[in-house]
Amino acid sequence: MPEMPEVETVRRTLLPLIKGKTIKEITLWYPKIIASDPTEFVQKLTGQEVVAIDRYAKYLLIRLSNDLTVVSHLRMEGKYRLVDVAAPKDKHDHVQFAFTDNTALRYNDVRKFGRMQLVKTGTEKRTTGISKLGFEPNSHKFTVAYFANCLKHKKKNIKNTLLDQSVVAGLGNIYVDEVLWLTRIHPLSMANKIPPSRVKQLHDNINSLIKLAIAERGTTVHTYLDANGETGGFQKMLRVYGHKGEPCARCGTPLEKIKVNGRGTTYCPKCQVNYQ
Repeated sequence: MPEMPEVETVRRTLLPLIKGKTIKEITLWYPKIIASDPTEFVQKLTGQEVVAIDRYAKYLLIRLSNDLTVVSHLRMEGKYRLVDVAAPKDKHDHVQFAFTDNTALRYNDVRKFGRMQLVKTGTEKRTTGISKLGFEPNSHKFTVAYFANCLKHKKKNIKNTLLDQSVVAGLGNIYVDEVLWLTRIHPLSMANKIPPSRVKQLHDNINSLIKLAIAERGTTVHTYLDANGETGGFQKMLRVYGHKGEPCARCGTPLEKIKVNGRGTTYCPKCQVNYQ
């Protein structure tokens, strides 16, 4: 699933491709992708101009004229690409925004899990799934004090705590495994038992890891591509994810893989401390 660095990379590569373009026609080959009313989605967006693209956590916020925003979640395998409007349709293309210059933005999703929702600009943090999210890494609100207070009240393991998005938004399986290894915290550690000094390290490592992953244009492990059809670069820097059985880069102990709430989790059994 694209995580925050991947979605940010999509935002940065997609913006120059479609900013300033006016939507001439919308085709919904698979209307269930639209989480709001599909008919209203088509009617209200036809004739609108793309003015900006923002992002919150794993959500793209495509800003259009007339105070309209398309909130897009790519889920597992959603991708955007710009094509000539006459280009043959791929079997996994589900939504098309045809522009007045005869180009078209197509949304492609093998599993059909992605969703788009049309909202009034400025209401997305109240009317969409964003309302349930915590603060983003590297934001001014994601402070050590905020993070420590959240963990203090979480009576569950740190892996699930970081994945549930209510504490910190945008982390997924890859970056949680990586940041826990970096901070020497076992994934089954109880969130409310982690010492304050280690909580601060975890906070700081989340910020630095996400910043680096964005600079490397995200991680391509399976199918992730940006809006230009290019892969990320952070997969070359992964220390634990996808490295089961290999020696830990820090201590040489073979890395182990377990399931945590159904999610594959790779860690070092020697140098990651289990706080209980």
